[in-house]
Amino acid sequence: MRRRLDLADALVAKPPVLFLDEPTTGLDPRSRLALWETIEELVAEGTTVLLTTQYLDEADRLADTIAVIDHGKVIATGTSDELKDRVGGERLEVRLDDGTDVQAAVQALAPMSDETPVCEDGLVKLSVRQRRGSIIEAVRRLSEAGVGVDDLAIRRPTLDDVFLSLTGHVAEEAADEKEEAA
Repeated sequence: MRRRLDLADALVAKPPVLFLDEPTTGLDPRSRLALWETIEELVAEGTTVLLTTQYLDEADRLADTIAVIDHGKVIATGTSDELKDRVGGERLEVRLDDGTDVQAAVQALAPMSDETPVCEDGLVKLSVRQRRGSIIEAVRRLSEAGVGVDDLAIRRPTLDDVFLSLTGHVAEEAADEKEEAA
């Protein structure tokens, strides 16, 4: 309720620029979505919003331009798509049936990527050269190799993936390390 009052108070004057520092911390999911919609409406009406957040899905949804900060320094800037492209393109993830020959799956999928597919705990991951048709091609290749599949999906990197790639650690670990040092 306090966060809602703070936001309402800030909006009374219809500011041209609004600074929001971690505005959704502690909000339940419904309130968080409502606040996101309010922020989107403000931006649509011409308000410039400067937002700090550790919720990278929030930045992904709300920000036109993102600055990634690590240990007090800006280490990357760009749109969400530009930052995600730095990590790499689309990835195919295949959850294999129990008892499936992992090596057969890796060999079947290898021609679809410039990198060797990796498998961890029955999940084969590989970057794909082209998103279009990748799922169909993967299903065909795996079927021809007699590989059983439980699930298959194309996954685009998230901003969490971007942060991890750029910093070598997840955002929460960085915050925990900072608190322990204090």
